[in-house]
Amino acid sequence: MEFDGPEEPDIHTESAKTQLREYFEGMRNSFDLILNPHGTEFESKVWEKLKSIPHGSTTTYGTIAKELGDTNFSQAVGAANGKNPIAIVIPCHRVIGSNNKLVGYAGGLERKEWLLKHEGALLL
Repeated sequence: MEFDGPEEPDIHTESAKTQLREYFEGMRNSFDLILNPHGTEFESKVWEKLKSIPHGSTTTYGTIAKELGDTNFSQAVGAANGKNPIAIVIPCHRVIGSNNKLVGYAGGLERKEWLLKHEGALLL
């Protein structure tokens, strides 16, 4: 794949491309990338929680809120999830509603469903 940007890709860009390709080919379950997403302190805490959700698993907004200290944070967790600037690598698609429904994915629920099926978190 050639890079059409103003500069040649660096080693970090190449590593990210390789790891994403491996993920989509089913050869990678986690990412080893240097990340520095910018957000509020709360958003950063939520994103750290997202990174701890194992491949092939899901959790709920309420569970993350409880882990952050208050079940009333569920909507704030959802908002932070929606502001995740590094989807897939920071796996916001692994968060579902408390009723086990697929809700709230900026990339569209059909993509969220595909990603979860790809990871084996949803049965086909």
